[in-house]
Amino acid sequence: MVTGSCGPGVAMAARSVRSVATVTVFLLLVVPRVSQTQTFFFPFQQPETCGHNQYFDISALSCVPCGANQMQDAGGTSCVCLPGFQMISNNGGPDIICKKCPESMKGVTEDGWNCISCPDGLTAEGKCHCPTGHILVERDVNGTLLSQATCKLCDDSENSFTVANALGTRCVRCEPTFINTSRSCACSEPNILTGELCFSSTGNFPPHMISTARYGELGKSFTSEWFAKYLQSSAAACWVYANLTSCQALGNMCVMNMNSYHFATFDACQLFQFIFENTAGLHTVHSISFWRQNLPWLFFGDQLGLAPQVLSTIPLPTNFSFKGENQNTKLKFVAASYDVRGNFLKWQTLEGGVLQLCPDTETRLNAAYSFGTTYQQNCEIPISKILTDFPTPTFYDVYIEYTDENQHQYIWAVPVLNLNLQHNKIFVNQDSNSGKWLLTRRIFLVDALSGRENDLGSQPRLIRVATQISLSIHLVPNTKNGNIYPPLITIAYSDIDVSDPNSQSVKVSFSVEYEMDQKEAHIQTDIALGVLGGLAVLSSLLKTAGWKRRIGSPMIDLQTVMKFLFYYAGDLANVFFTITLGTGLYWLIFFKAQMSVSVLLPTPAQEKRFVTYVGCAFALKALQFLHKLFSQITIDIFFIDWERPKGKILKAVEGEGGVRSATVPVSIWRTYFVANEWNEIQTVRKINPLFQVLTVLFLLEVVGFKNLALMDSSSSLSRSPPSYIAPYSRILRYAVSTVLWLVIGIIQIMFFAVFYERFIEDKIRQFVDLCCMSNISVFLLSHKCFGYYIHGRSVHGHADTNMEEMNMNLKREAENLCSQRGLVPNTDGQTFQIAISSQMRQHYDRIHETLTRRNGPARLLSSSASTFEQSIKAYHTMNKFLGSFIDHVHKEMDYFIKDKLLLERILGMEFMEPMEKSIFYNDEGYSFSSVLYYGNEATLLIYDLLFFCVVDLACQNFILAAFLTYLQQEMLL
Repeated sequence: MVTGSCGPGVAMAARSVRSVATVTVFLLLVVPRVSQTQTFFFPFQQPETCGHNQYFDISALSCVPCGANQMQDAGGTSCVCLPGFQMISNNGGPDIICKKCPESMKGVTEDGWNCISCPDGLTAEGKCHCPTGHILVERDVNGTLLSQATCKLCDDSENSFTVANALGTRCVRCEPTFINTSRSCACSEPNILTGELCFSSTGNFPPHMISTARYGELGKSFTSEWFAKYLQSSAAACWVYANLTSCQALGNMCVMNMNSYHFATFDACQLFQFIFENTAGLHTVHSISFWRQNLPWLFFGDQLGLAPQVLSTIPLPTNFSFKGENQNTKLKFVAASYDVRGNFLKWQTLEGGVLQLCPDTETRLNAAYSFGTTYQQNCEIPISKILTDFPTPTFYDVYIEYTDENQHQYIWAVPVLNLNLQHNKIFVNQDSNSGKWLLTRRIFLVDALSGRENDLGSQPRLIRVATQISLSIHLVPNTKNGNIYPPLITIAYSDIDVSDPNSQSVKVSFSVEYEMDQKEAHIQTDIALGVLGGLAVLSSLLKTAGWKRRIGSPMIDLQTVMKFLFYYAGDLANVFFTITLGTGLYWLIFFKAQMSVSVLLPTPAQEKRFVTYVGCAFALKALQFLHKLFSQITIDIFFIDWERPKGKILKAVEGEGGVRSATVPVSIWRTYFVANEWNEIQTVRKINPLFQVLTVLFLLEVVGFKNLALMDSSSSLSRSPPSYIAPYSRILRYAVSTVLWLVIGIIQIMFFAVFYERFIEDKIRQFVDLCCMSNISVFLLSHKCFGYYIHGRSVHGHADTNMEEMNMNLKREAENLCSQRGLVPNTDGQTFQIAISSQMRQHYDRIHETLTRRNGPARLLSSSASTFEQSIKAYHTMNKFLGSFIDHVHKEMDYFIKDKLLLERILGMEFMEPMEKSIFYNDEGYSFSSVLYYGNEATLLIYDLLFFCVVDLACQNFILAAFLTYLQQEMLL
């Protein structure tokens, strides 16, 4: 049972194995193996390198010999029979059979399949030859091959007017100008033959003309073969017969010469003008005075001041809107295209890169015609590619399509500003005064035809390329519905001397710019600058007056003027910052959020004034920051040690051989510790600079807020990779980065004040507590007669004690078993603003002068040990004096304590001068922090912000700006 059940499975497995083996053997026989020594290269050959009796095999990519009695055909990729041989069969390539024709029939038919007798000899190809004006007849009407070919003369009589065609294969009717002029197919003298057309020498024939192509950029001119062949005939046909294609061809030659004309030179444009002026009696087209019947529309006239009327008088009768039900963001440009001979090709839209030489995806190319999107495209194109893609020029008359209220479609002619146009040898369109411009209509991209000198089939000597094409769109002033003036195409051509097309290249660009009149905005900005600048002057005067009071000097001297300038620099920096911030927010909000278009972003040229304001704000803010930094490092600060000796000790006396009692010295470490903590808090800030920079950079680069600065109508924070990315607006970059920086900074300051200082750490208040625990007061003079006082006198009498006693003192203080810490009994006020009298300051200076003199440069000091002792003595003298001053010991230099008035707090100055007594102002706001970074956070925040923005405006790189900003922050900490 077991064997029976397993038998079929074993048999099937055996058959499977045999099948696999058979397939394997088959594959081994069929599939070629790759030899370890096999190579994969072969000689590189091109069709033109093949010999006369060889052809280029498109499969083997090499030259292969033709068969017997064969030679290479014209294309080079197959073979044909030698002259005198007829084809018997032809399967392409060398697979043809040729047979020699008999002596009686040496000629070969045009198709090469038959031999035939020729009456008038043979051509070099072995075909029958016929005289001029005759056609070759090889077959009967029904296709029967004749034994002998015949040459038939075409009938040029009045009944037929026929002539042999260019190939000599059939008779065709003569060109109409021949018939009209001579009533025959011959153009004999005195008639004029030009461009294969015949004209009468009498009548109103155009004046003598020149066929010179001018290349003003290179300063070269020569006789163009194209102009020499067709200029005269086109002008004559246009003038005499009003031939439409000839008129278009004449207009094209004028455009190829940059629409330039000179009153003394009858070139293409002067001929066009001659015909235009002498056909004034004809009708105009569509009631446009510049568009004469039968002629192309090339010019907007040559009157001075006409260009501004065309560009800014009549708005385009259509509206544009970014959002809403009536959204319209598409610029519908269409063009009537013509070939160089004047034939109309087609109507076509400009989408798909019709006027854009740089290759790109269709999506990005079409983004140029999205309203409100500033577009820039630049690339470098090889001359060889240009010659291949543009053997002959195509000409475009550009229009913008729109729909009126009744849904009728219309087109509006788009004017062209050709920067290469010369009017009487003057480049009038390069003038900054638009009143001198001469606007034109027709354009082309590449002209590789007029630069051919002797042969139209040869390589051009010079070519002309539209290297700069700019489409300018101007918004109608004070519009609320998105009205624009007719767009303007500005085009600049470059003349290129073709020497080596494979190594030469040319840079081209295409751009679309949007512009609105900024005069009103500039007026508003100037008004704001004037008003705020005046307020800044008043503020600076008040600050200078307050400073004068605090230094106790009523005289206005050079120092006073310099101080005023420093204050004014800071206030003026705030003015510029406020104006630039407001301007940036205005453009960001009103441009990005508008529905019907009423504002357009300033162009890069119009942004220069804004960038100048930002630069001024940064420079002035940097000056203010340096002034504050200098003030911070030049203040006078003294730490008053209230600690008293606790007893006496026995001390050996050197040189006397005995001992004597002396007071126990007070430890200096508490003073050192407090001084060190003061140094630590000097650079404490209300924000974390690293967190500030990284957060702003994250929001800009990762979240995508930088996309709000793109010069397009989109408010999206993301952009799809295939879509076109518009250039950045410097104003919008400034606005976005400034708003983010301020928001993050304000959030940090609020978090620091509301949460961090309350529940984690408040270094300013901790410093005051440390002073009290150390029994050290801080006497600080930021001005000659003004400063701050931190009362740190311990309520326990001493602080230089052990841990057990220290804990006991803190416990007593917590349980209110001791007096309060304030300077005034039963108060907690420890911080004061002080205005000292001149007498007190003089006494302070006498002691301070001794101290500073003893700490001068080492080379000026005595090397004796008494110098250090004198310094110590001066320190103790100052400590004793300030301590006694605080304790009201010196009645002639006493002080009193009072609160500041509200107006004094607002203005930052004191109304009462300390005449006989000094004044201590209660200061619950710890305003001594004004000499620290902590109290100048607004200045530092705006300075860092402006530094970040200035670097970004210069480099257009947020990452680099963030890195450099962080570096300068670290250098200042």
